[in-house]
Amino acid sequence: MGEAVEIFYENGFSKVCNENNQNMNGNGHQHQDCSWYEEIIDEDLKWSFALNRVLHKGTSEYQDIALLDTKRFGKVLVIDGKMQSAEIDEFIYHECLIHPPLLSHQSPKTVFIMGGGEGSAAREALKHKSIEKVVMCDIDQEVVDFCRRYLTVNQEAFCNKKLQLVVNDAKAELEKRNEKFDIIVGDLADPVEGGPCYQLYTKSFYERILKPKLNDNGIFVTQAGPAGIFTHKEVFSSIYNTIKQVFKYVVAYTAHVPSFADTWGWVMASDQPFSINAEEIDSRIKSRINGELLYLNGASFLSSTTMNKTVYLSLLNETHVYTEENARFLHGHGVAYNRHGGLN
Repeated sequence: MGEAVEIFYENGFSKVCNENNQNMNGNGHQHQDCSWYEEIIDEDLKWSFALNRVLHKGTSEYQDIALLDTKRFGKVLVIDGKMQSAEIDEFIYHECLIHPPLLSHQSPKTVFIMGGGEGSAAREALKHKSIEKVVMCDIDQEVVDFCRRYLTVNQEAFCNKKLQLVVNDAKAELEKRNEKFDIIVGDLADPVEGGPCYQLYTKSFYERILKPKLNDNGIFVTQAGPAGIFTHKEVFSSIYNTIKQVFKYVVAYTAHVPSFADTWGWVMASDQPFSINAEEIDSRIKSRINGELLYLNGASFLSSTTMNKTVYLSLLNETHVYTEENARFLHGHGVAYNRHGGLN
């Protein structure tokens, strides 16, 4: 621990930390050499993080995993070379993922989370007083185990009696369950070629498996990838358009997440209309939620549903629909998935 390591997938580590090896920078100040983690966002773009140390790295049955202690963003979870969440600002992502659907529902009692192995989505859902059961279904036992060990902020959620932790493929788990849920959440890794998650963004999955497991007034929400001015066509607009083929009412919204170096997108959907206003959202936050939210309030959520002209027109005019045979992917690939020849 604490040492720079070999590159173990396309993204990787460079330059060994050495507290005793200090150099002079251009301003005449000493600076400490340190290791850096590089995430390759695209062929011509990298996002680098100075590291304190490497807490964990390894390859599970499904994914390459790293837990890094970064200087700027605290503990960072990286899966198949893609940043999943950072300690310092994960509350932005997870509040935006969980609270809009739960606050839009009249009285949410049951939640099914696809993915979410780090426990943060479950943590936010369990803040709601009306919740009776949260099922968190992640495919990767190793991800769950080391997040429980290292991400201390979620230890209380993991110990909550309302949480049912299941290690399984979310598609298979939903198929075999007879029960229905008020809220289904897609807290999945981004769709990358060869990764284990892209099939859970397809029209057939939403239509045949997911939607039948929602109660009549149920709400589905999913993370939908980067939604910036230059990145929203990668997967965000397609995920939005795919969900529009399955649900009557669909709302896309975005927020800037500093550790992702981009604006991020979510899509919320139901067969019942969304008619909540900012004042009602604030009222429900006050009456329904234990503790304070750090990011979301009524005004910020409603503003997050307003897209700039470029993104708005892309969502309006998007024609691509996710299928198993015709998926869109972010830059990168699922190394462990390819190594094992795919999932059964």
